[in-house]
Amino acid sequence: MLSILIPIYNYNAYPLVLELHKQCLECKIDFEILCQDDASKSVLNSENDKINSLSNCNFTELKVNIAHRQNRNSLANKAKFENLLFIDGDSIIIRNNYISNYVSWLNDFDIIYGGRLHPENFPSNNQKLRWKYGKFIEDKSVEKRKLAPFQSLLFNNTIIKKDCFNKVKFDSHLTKYGHDDTQLSFQLSQFNPKLIHVDNPVEHGDIDSNIEYILKTKSSLENLIKLFEEGKINKDFSRLILLLLILNKMKLTYLIFVFYKISEGFLSRNLEGNNPNLFIYNIFKLGYLCSISIKK
Repeated sequence: MLSILIPIYNYNAYPLVLELHKQCLECKIDFEILCQDDASKSVLNSENDKINSLSNCNFTELKVNIAHRQNRNSLANKAKFENLLFIDGDSIIIRNNYISNYVSWLNDFDIIYGGRLHPENFPSNNQKLRWKYGKFIEDKSVEKRKLAPFQSLLFNNTIIKKDCFNKVKFDSHLTKYGHDDTQLSFQLSQFNPKLIHVDNPVEHGDIDSNIEYILKTKSSLENLIKLFEEGKINKDFSRLILLLLILNKMKLTYLIFVFYKISEGFLSRNLEGNNPNLFIYNIFKLGYLCSISIKK
């Protein structure tokens, strides 16, 4: 019936697994919950070891780091059921009918995406950039997600048929953080599986600090260009790539790069500060994207 796959890195996923386990038992379904820590060597794994005491649950601590993408692929290879539910270890289940909602859709679709939410209030000023971007940009209603169904598909809180996932998998050749979902969603879109967006969100629990998120943003943009150059996405699948190509055509890329270098200090101070601005964040992203393009 259902294999729930939870990649972990230096995080206590036991409360998440406990809730998922409870709901699966209430639904009286065949299930397994597989959790795998990617060699973090974290003290929190003493808590994660408790997962092994739950029926149909397994926690494994890898000895060698294989990175997040390959960790997900590895979990999928181990899964014994047809339906794979990918959910990140820092997710929080916010509905007591979460599993039963998904079960009602399993027979009719290849991919089911339930969405993701961020907390109503930001955890701290030091985490406000990631929280703002998640809350006001990434968190989308079902109606908005349906307007661009594959571009809106994220692989935290997604069910996918195993044979469908095996046609693409996460690209383990990428070594930097970012755009895993973009690569997989684009490749899935090429053979048009039956995808549905539903209202069954989880909450994003472990929110990056401002500085961490800036570093991850840079890495993501580098990956985005790499994916495009290698033909693993096309220009119509990413607004940023399409915008970059328009700027190149208009010969504006170098001008924006120069502006970015001049204003880099100001942009960083705002984004790392207590009240980061999303408009400035977008300028920062465009400037960094142009700087990568110029250096190639």
